Amino acid sequence: MTQAHSLPRVTYTSTEDFSPLQDYLDGRLPQFRQDMLGRHWPSIVAGEARDQGDVVLCHSPVDETVLLGSYAAADGATVADAIQAARKGFAVWGRMDWRERLKHMRRLADVLDRHRHDLAMAIVLEVGKSRMEALGEAEEALALIHYYADEFERNNGYVSPAWRSADGSEQAQTQLRPMGVFAVVTPFNYPVALAANMLGAALVAGNSVIFKPTPNAALTAGMLARVFEQAELPQGVFNLVYGQEAGPLLMDSDGIDGVAFTGSNATGMGMLRKFASERYMRPVLAEMGGKNYAYVTASADFDIAVNGVTRSAFGFQGQRCTACSVAMVHESLYDRFVDALARQAAKILPGDTADRAVTHGPLINRAALDRYLAAAEHGRRAGRVVCGGERLQGGLFDKGAFVKPTLIADLAADDRLYRDELFAPVLVVSRFKTLEEAIARGNQVDYGLTAGLYSKDEAEIQQFLDHVQTGVMYVNRLTGATNGAWPGIQSFSGWKGSGITGKGALGPHYLPQFMREQSRTIRVIR
Repeated sequence: MTQAHSLPRVTYTSTEDFSPLQDYLDGRLPQFRQDMLGRHWPSIVAGEARDQGDVVLCHSPVDETVLLGSYAAADGATVADAIQAARKGFAVWGRMDWRERLKHMRRLADVLDRHRHDLAMAIVLEVGKSRMEALGEAEEALALIHYYADEFERNNGYVSPAWRSADGSEQAQTQLRPMGVFAVVTPFNYPVALAANMLGAALVAGNSVIFKPTPNAALTAGMLARVFEQAELPQGVFNLVYGQEAGPLLMDSDGIDGVAFTGSNATGMGMLRKFASERYMRPVLAEMGGKNYAYVTASADFDIAVNGVTRSAFGFQGQRCTACSVAMVHESLYDRFVDALARQAAKILPGDTADRAVTHGPLINRAALDRYLAAAEHGRRAGRVVCGGERLQGGLFDKGAFVKPTLIADLAADDRLYRDELFAPVLVVSRFKTLEEAIARGNQVDYGLTAGLYSKDEAEIQQFLDHVQTGVMYVNRLTGATNGAWPGIQSFSGWKGSGITGKGALGPHYLPQFMREQSRTIRVIR
């Protein structure tokens, strides 16, 4: 029998044959369903289960008749107790020698490693990701914990000598110190990796955390809580509160020292405005979506560009903040490129993502379906729907929000579909004469997360790198025009409406944002 620890590891850009890993999942999935589905997940406060609050049932978006489980929506008392527990936990964790703290975090990574395949299966069932994307997400979560621990060590705990007097009696140093209690608020689309990213960075930096997952991801959140329990962090360092109202309750408390958030621009900016209006500013570290353009020039490798744009636009049903949602194509390639995209889109047939052969699942819920259908209808009125624009029906498709990948062309240059984030498999295509013109149109968008270019011309590549206003840039990427970042390789920074600080996750400038600087000057008197 194949041992899980010996199986190959997956990234978002993997193209190898993973048959042994798929075989393992085929054998493991029935037992996983039996063991993990239908459970009730309580909030966790200082290591203790808290079950006060209304019970909410959770169903799979792949098959809405499948009960994933339930959770207790935390009431005000539970949230208040979680804050108090986190403050007590910080009193221990924040004062711990950073070397000891990293031992705890690396032990946490070891536990996460043992559970990565089960977490991937939970992602498949809970949010409708394909197996390979879910496996990549679980591996990324593990890589993030290791990366931040390694970064903290590489920077010597962020303690830097600054000055020493000539006689050696007085010296100064700067030191980054943890802030206290961070609320970590996560979305549905990367329920494990984004949780690990924000929780991991906050904890490595010495803060305690209160984890508030999206209501769409109670299963993965409960499983992550078990990982933290098995890692045996000090009591109160990690806490979990479920429910829609837990977020506002956390934001209203002065017991929170900062918030790490991934979600909509409206929510993230609302948090920032609220915190900025109080006695003093508390950090809001937010990644807030994108409207990601890909530029295809006349010199592009045509097949690579078609493949990269298709994968980026329609992978995970477009439910990624990095999804390519606008393709700007040089007029000499435009008609042929649109036809090629339509042929590629026609090959995509969503289904049950627990099946190893299925690469695309449903939208997360009916609200996402309504947004998709509204965009398609707008495309019919304002331009031309080349393909898609419809809900799939019959059999399994009637049990979830399954839709066709959609390609829209011939919209006016000022159409809202060039600006609005849809979080659905909708790609808008437009022609351009000059790259300068295309970049200018892309830069008018309020978001600035990722962008991609397909070109063989060095001058065009440099023009793209110098002038496009996004934090993440890809050139000639086969596996995705605008997505596929990995810890320690591509920093993930949102500009403009995509982020608040201009310093992103997955890279060397993320961790310091969970700390504040202190200058220490000491004169020794003997």
